[in-house]
Amino acid sequence: MRILSTLLLLLTLLPGTGRADTGTQLLMIRQDSCIYCRQWEAEVAPSYGTSPQGLAAPLLRIDINGPYPDGLALDRQPYVTPTFILIRNGQEMGRIEGYPGKQNFWRFLDRIMAADAPQPAG
Repeated sequence: MRILSTLLLLLTLLPGTGRADTGTQLLMIRQDSCIYCRQWEAEVAPSYGTSPQGLAAPLLRIDINGPYPDGLALDRQPYVTPTFILIRNGQEMGRIEGYPGKQNFWRFLDRIMAADAPQPAG
């Protein structure tokens, strides 16, 4: 399943698919005092930017108290740190509340990214 999700993410980066320039980002809602935020930074952040997921949805770190980007449409206000919110064109597509550990983080992220992937026509 992870291979399929990774392939789907790589396809979104190909020229002409329209996905790489649709404003997809992963917001990390964080705070300085959060030990789980620091754990994520140590375990996942070093490889996130070069991963297929990081290339498809660049990371934007935001303090829980803001400021948040203009025009952002969230399903609800984050209250747990870290909270990871997949955003496309300013609209929330899915979220991970809390840090479930390195392996589960990637699995959960793949799941919400696959759910957000464009479906083939026909």
